[in-house]
Amino acid sequence: MDGAVYAIVVNVCVALLFATTFAVVRVSYPQQHAATWFSAVYVLGMLTPLSELAVRFLDHTALFLATSYGTFLLSMLTFLMGVTSLAGREQPRKILIGLLLAGIIGRAAIWNGPRNELWYELVYQAPFIAISACSAATAIAAARRTRSLMWLALAILLGVMTAYFVAEPFFAAAFGSGVSAKVYAASPYALFSQALGGILIVMAGLLILLMLVQSVLSSSIRDSETDALTGIANRRGFDRHAHRIIDAARLAGQPVAVLLFDLDHFKRVNDGYGHATGDAVLRAFAGVLTSNAPPTSLVARIGGEEFIVVLERTTLRGAWLTAQAIRADLPHLGAHLPTITVSGGIAELKPADTFETLLARADARAYHAKETGRNRICPMPEPLLGEEGVQALHNLQTPSNLSLITQHRAADHG
Repeated sequence: MDGAVYAIVVNVCVALLFATTFAVVRVSYPQQHAATWFSAVYVLGMLTPLSELAVRFLDHTALFLATSYGTFLLSMLTFLMGVTSLAGREQPRKILIGLLLAGIIGRAAIWNGPRNELWYELVYQAPFIAISACSAATAIAAARRTRSLMWLALAILLGVMTAYFVAEPFFAAAFGSGVSAKVYAASPYALFSQALGGILIVMAGLLILLMLVQSVLSSSIRDSETDALTGIANRRGFDRHAHRIIDAARLAGQPVAVLLFDLDHFKRVNDGYGHATGDAVLRAFAGVLTSNAPPTSLVARIGGEEFIVVLERTTLRGAWLTAQAIRADLPHLGAHLPTITVSGGIAELKPADTFETLLARADARAYHAKETGRNRICPMPEPLLGEEGVQALHNLQTPSNLSLITQHRAADHG
């Protein structure tokens, strides 16, 4: 077996291995849609070197020339679709169709052209250069958006691959790719092309596989830290992210406040309206929390009807105003849902606090709010807005009070 044939066989085996691996990833993790595209990439990529073997050892050279070019063109287009899917972007259908038509027309135009001429080789490689460049541009955009080293590495690799396709016509013109397809298949240039192409195939496959594994792990961690009913963080997610927020606040010398809510008489909702309605109330309340809390806040469900919000750069006063805005939204949970009230406790991080003592203080204050009549937030910071303002904020049913709360809450978030 000469070197060119050996390189082709190795590339076929590598492509088969990657195609199988990506298919297993897709079956095992159905949400990883990009794995389907990459499995197809390597299935098609496996057919290309097989067609080149057929050109060398079988008749019907024209047929296998067409399948060699066609499968490689399709595999490159599918690769672009895979990178686009992995980046979470919409497929550029018009660009894909345009590149496919350009590749077909270009190949047809040079079908009987003079091999080893630079213009011929440039036309042959032009669609592959364009597709590789589009893939690199997609990876660069993803790297900038996500600041991911994986995407940066892929962008660099795809840049090298684009340079490889650009250089091939010049190597072919300089060193000769054979006067016919059969001569090319046995030429040193074919060995060079297959070997270097195989290296790029392996590097791209391994890097993309690592990115898919990273995505799977991130998705698994996210699922394990998300409350399935409400879509906000669960206790595990809260514990992990709250520690990070508190540690960062200490380093920056910024305030952090915690709001702990408990839905009043929630058992009556389940007993009187059914658990389906109770679940709908929990989901609606989680929506109220996320819509009223600043985007940088951590919102979590830590128990059956217990919720918590960690507010960055927020004092006790700002947290109290946020809590009142949340209470003011409760009548708007939904026309089909029962009216509920909440009791809550707030605590601001102190120098001597640990994560546990901060939560314990908020919990104790929420318990005090329940003990002293429910439907309130404890403690009320003093002075807040003066005696008249405090009295107004206790009655949260009028639009004017909601406006007052919103204005003062905005002023208290750093």
